[in-house]
Amino acid sequence: MGANEILEMALQLDEADRIKIVDVLNSSFAHADPEIDRIWAEEALRRACAYDEGRLETVSLEEALKDD
Repeated sequence: MGANEILEMALQLDEADRIKIVDVLNSSFAHADPEIDRIWAEEALRRACAYDEGRLETVSLEEALKDD
């Protein structure tokens, strides 16, 4: 059985079961590199500050998810 078949079967499950599968798969990955986590945390803070200061252009969720 291949990945596509497993995905098709998983998508038929209810939301709670799909979340459980995602959590188990996510925890199966190697632990993150602390340096990468630090870099992402700095980037998140930089973006939050830019947003708070009005220096970041934003779009609504509806616009971001719009299927053109």
